[in-house]
Amino acid sequence: MSEPFDLYTDAFTVTVTPWGANLSFQLREAHPSPTSIQQPNHLVTIRMSNEHLKTVIYILRQQMRLHEKGNGASYDVPTQVLSQLGIAREDWDAFWA
Repeated sequence: MSEPFDLYTDAFTVTVTPWGANLSFQLREAHPSPTSIQQPNHLVTIRMSNEHLKTVIYILRQQMRLHEKGNGASYDVPTQVLSQLGIAREDWDAFWA
């Protein structure tokens, strides 16, 4: 069995196929040069079934909703970020409602 690890990630890629899902996590450069585009460093890829992915998504959503409610917090994602991801504000709000 491999050793456990603890990572911070600020970028991710998700691929879903009929056979399963792949989640890859990356880390961007802390102080990127404005004159050159750097690719993020690949940290890890986690593979799972599509059923497992849907279960993880559900549990993560529930945990965030409970955390926000229990702590009187709201972690809103800026509209600019949603736009870059191609997510309409109304779709985002409906998902978290």
